[in-house]
Amino acid sequence: MALDQSFVGRSYPPTDPYEVGREKIREFAVAVGDTNPVYTDPEAAKAFGHQDVIAPPTFVFAITFAAASQVVDDPQLGLDYSRVVHGDQKFAYTRPVRAGDRLTVTSTIEAIKSLAGNDVIDIRGEVHDESGEHVVTAWTKLVSRAPEPAAAPAAAGSAPEEA
Repeated sequence: MALDQSFVGRSYPPTDPYEVGREKIREFAVAVGDTNPVYTDPEAAKAFGHQDVIAPPTFVFAITFAAASQVVDDPQLGLDYSRVVHGDQKFAYTRPVRAGDRLTVTSTIEAIKSLAGNDVIDIRGEVHDESGEHVVTAWTKLVSRAPEPAAAPAAAGSAPEEA
């Protein structure tokens, strides 16, 4: 079933603040195999002009994807999350995410399309720090796969074929 186009442009309330921790940044950098010292060493980060360690560019995905759950869980939208796969992700930064940031995300549905029976929904997450400064915009594309067509029932009285 196609998603309701009237949801395009709908914004959801900002999330509660997420406090970015130095250890979370380090863990993320290790998990993605990025050895850049600005992600783990405060002195290295300061040598590059940062106040503290900064997060790898994709770190914010965890925050924005969690915020997108407001869209996914909206019962009026009717998205069947059991059929959803992650289609794409993009980021546009104003500044890096830093240890100590307290970030909120406001999610907005930018587009809803139907392609080959699949629903495609584009969600924009605007990330701001506690002073209201824009940090990054993240775009998430979710694809809700079309249901499998039901198998045709066998004709009554027909015998199975033998090999």
